Amino acid sequence: MSGEGEGRGGGDRGGFGRGRGRGRGDRGRGRGRGRGRGERRDENVWTPVTKLGRLVKEGKIKSIEEIFLFSIPVKEAEIIDYFLKDKLQDEVMKIMPVQKQSSAGQRTRFKAFVAVGDTNGHIGLGVKCSSEVATAIRGAILSAKLNVAPVRRGFWGRKSGLPHTVPTKVTGKCGSVRIRLIPAPRGTGLVSSPAGKRLLSMAGIDDCYTSSRGHTRTMGNFIKALFYALRNTYGYLEPDLWQENALTATPFQEHTDFLSKKQIK
Repeated sequence: MSGEGEGRGGGDRGGFGRGRGRGRGDRGRGRGRGRGRGERRDENVWTPVTKLGRLVKEGKIKSIEEIFLFSIPVKEAEIIDYFLKDKLQDEVMKIMPVQKQSSAGQRTRFKAFVAVGDTNGHIGLGVKCSSEVATAIRGAILSAKLNVAPVRRGFWGRKSGLPHTVPTKVTGKCGSVRIRLIPAPRGTGLVSSPAGKRLLSMAGIDDCYTSSRGHTRTMGNFIKALFYALRNTYGYLEPDLWQENALTATPFQEHTDFLSKKQIK
């Protein structure tokens, strides 16, 4: 009886079945053997995964204008944070529910439009759809940072002081919405809808007339058309830009020796 009691009660049977329940000996109840070993890496440290990211983190590229000059696509939002972190502002322009009909009924998700800008000639717009509002906003902010574009500013009339308006009449379109930005005299302010004023002020424009047509109640298409119009300011070749500039090597060609080295993680 005593031997049987020891067997049931968790006596020493050669290391098997010590105690009742899920006995794991002295190993504790850890989930897996390999977890939690070694040094913990800081999650906030940015580890670049693209050539452009490596050059930016090492300080080889001094300003974001070098990226725009060579039309290098930005695939990491941390690159924009590196140059514009302290100045960048984000604002949720609209959150709207969207539905999809499935066999189980209707599936509702949320679509977020977020604009980012530094009020000094850089603007970005991002759109993201997700099942949760917070996730949609977070994804839209990342998308907006990847879509940051430069905005060219100019003068109306006398060229004195800092640029304050759009350099020429520019047009943007999305869906049925057409928006035209017209230069305005200094002191006019932003003649636009509330959403248009927010987007123009984030781009760093102080005075501007706007003219729109189409179904402007569709907020998504309206702010997209306005963003495309602001992005087109550098697409018009004015006489000011006619002088010849010597083309230098791209950052990838200039720092090819650095990029050829294997990245140490």
